[in-house]
Amino acid sequence: MSDEIIHFFINATIYILITFSVLSWAMIFFKIWQFMSNNRENTAFSDVFWQVKDVEEAKKLPETVFKGTQAQLAYEGLHWLDEYGRLHDKNFKYSGNPHELLQHTLEKQLQHEQHTLESGLTLLASIGSTAPFVGLFGTVLGIMHALQDITESGSTSLDVVAGPIGEALKVTAGGIAVAVPAVLAYNFFLRRVKLQRQQLEQFVAHFLLVALPSSQQNK
Repeated sequence: MSDEIIHFFINATIYILITFSVLSWAMIFFKIWQFMSNNRENTAFSDVFWQVKDVEEAKKLPETVFKGTQAQLAYEGLHWLDEYGRLHDKNFKYSGNPHELLQHTLEKQLQHEQHTLESGLTLLASIGSTAPFVGLFGTVLGIMHALQDITESGSTSLDVVAGPIGEALKVTAGGIAVAVPAVLAYNFFLRRVKLQRQQLEQFVAHFLLVALPSSQQNK
């Protein structure tokens, strides 16, 4: 393999690792903002939503209140209740047990909110798993180039060997340095998603209890 080709691939691996690092940190900061914003919006929404008297009063809340994952669940549930009240005896879509139908609607929306919270985690996982191998690939090429230079120089002294190989190993170190934050962030955010889902499931259960009293569930 010629020097030009080796240099090209070594530089390519370095640029790839730099790109991985930029994407990784950009996603980390975005996810931090997303979770902090969502927590703040959920808290503000809960403080308002659970203070209303009944479903009809909840329907009159301004749209500016409906921000955050819990708010989206409530909005979808209230919209379904409104549609059910008008169409349950006219539309096959709303025939059946109202409690089960509303639960299905809320669970579908819950899945959508979870997917939104999980967005970007695949990128972090991919970077965390591939960056070390990209760095190792660059190191192998660097060592090949170093050995070719050593062969051409005809010297096997430690000074001649250690320098080029040490430089080549820096690419592997770079790959690990890129991968570690991505893996740690992925595990952290995955845990946050699970906690958020638990909170959303609790919200759904509570919403079902207050939105459809037991006297209406078996209609």
